[in-house]
Amino acid sequence: YENPWTIPNILSMARMGLAPVLGYLILEENFSVALGVFVLAGITDLLDGFIARNWANQKSALGSALDPLADKILISVLYVSLTCANLIPVPLTSMIVLRDVALIAAVFYVRYKTLSPPRTLSRYFNPCYATAQLKPTFISKTNTPVIEVYIASLAAPVFNYVDSIYLQTLWFITAFTTVTSAYSYYHYGRKTVQVINNK
Repeated sequence: YENPWTIPNILSMARMGLAPVLGYLILEENFSVALGVFVLAGITDLLDGFIARNWANQKSALGSALDPLADKILISVLYVSLTCANLIPVPLTSMIVLRDVALIAAVFYVRYKTLSPPRTLSRYFNPCYATAQLKPTFISKTNTPVIEVYIASLAAPVFNYVDSIYLQTLWFITAFTTVTSAYSYYHYGRKTVQVINNK
């Protein structure tokens, strides 16, 4: 049983809240403001990780799931909206969104399997009951910066390099690391979950 209202968890929830705002701005083609919101979301990502690593009382099992969940929601919304704005190819977005949906479904499954009886809805969705700690694989850690660098293509219409060959090269790099990351979770799935002993 732990306090869910830590600063890193609040920052992760704020990042989730910024996702639909960012998507709306992109669909409205307000790319300059959208870029600013994306930078703000990136700052919350850096801060929650820094605080959780350096202050033990701010680290939580919930945070180990909430932080990557916030990242995946933000990335998925960003990719879908950029695809609708014709700035990212559909196949790449489909690949990333499908991977993230599968990972989110896996998190819900792990929560169900590690929750001690009785498995009621109130206990299942109660963030105070910590049941498992999630640890990302090495490949998934290396994949995240590549995705975030590529998402910086949001800046392409702002700085007029939409047709850059370097941007297209990043598409292929991101596609490769996404597939590799998905495989690493499939292959090393059990090693990424540390069940908390609730005695």
